[in-house]
Amino acid sequence: MPELDSERSFLIRPDPEAGPLRGIANLLRIDGDRMAGRVAVVEHPIAPGALVPPHTHTREDEVSYVVRGTIGARVGDEFITASPGAYVLKPRGIPHAFWNAGPEPAKIVEIIVPAGFERFFAELDELARQGPLDSHRHAELGVRYGVHYHDEWIAELTERFGIRVPS
Repeated sequence: MPELDSERSFLIRPDPEAGPLRGIANLLRIDGDRMAGRVAVVEHPIAPGALVPPHTHTREDEVSYVVRGTIGARVGDEFITASPGAYVLKPRGIPHAFWNAGPEPAKIVEIIVPAGFERFFAELDELARQGPLDSHRHAELGVRYGVHYHDEWIAELTERFGIRVPS
């Protein structure tokens, strides 16, 4: 069994969040390498009305803990509204999407099991820094990380909830 990285402190201090959001930020808090590949943690501040594109994971399970704001989610055929203190379960193999359903900024803590998918966010952020992220490049990145997108949900979600996928 791999060992934990005990060369560094066992305390993770909070970092300042990104400035004003137009969409979703990806703030890596605990890298999977630090936990021997077992778990990773990413914080997602989410702007009002921002939708994370519907997708399915093939390799990992995710649990979202709502820290602030109101999060809407669709997991399979179930629609959820989650407030601070709630957990949203997103098991592998089940399509899901989530969004900020309130008028104020929201934040979730994403627990990823097993680790590895946190690297997707680093690559996604790098692609976004290079210019507008088109759906083809986003889909290619998803394939490398075992994620399949469900664009057919977007029209329904945007119309029903007045949300959008950030550019």
